[in-house]
Amino acid sequence: MENINIGREQKMEERRRINRIEYEAKSVIVVCDTQEKIYVRVENISPLGMGIIMKEDRPDLLNKDIIIVTDTLIMYALINRQEKRDDGMYSLGIHAKQFTPDVLEYLLTHIGEDSQE
Repeated sequence: MENINIGREQKMEERRRINRIEYEAKSVIVVCDTQEKIYVRVENISPLGMGIIMKEDRPDLLNKDIIIVTDTLIMYALINRQEKRDDGMYSLGIHAKQFTPDVLEYLLTHIGEDSQE
């Protein structure tokens, strides 16, 4: 039993060290508590997070739960970094979270909502 726990701890530690790769895509963030949609650009990605660029006229999103949709994936995440860049844009860092039943229900209910208008 002890070896299994050690193995899991080592595996979790390795996952946290996964480097991001370049991945440029236009994306949309949905802020979970307000359902506000914010259009952003993803710059890099890993299985556990993303680096995102956001316009300067957007709200403070630090420590907010979001859903981000890119051209090929959907991620539920926490924004754990928001820094202003020299060009006035914001650089966001997000960390993936496990989907909850409420988030999945929201996704299934609202996917494609804009395209039906």
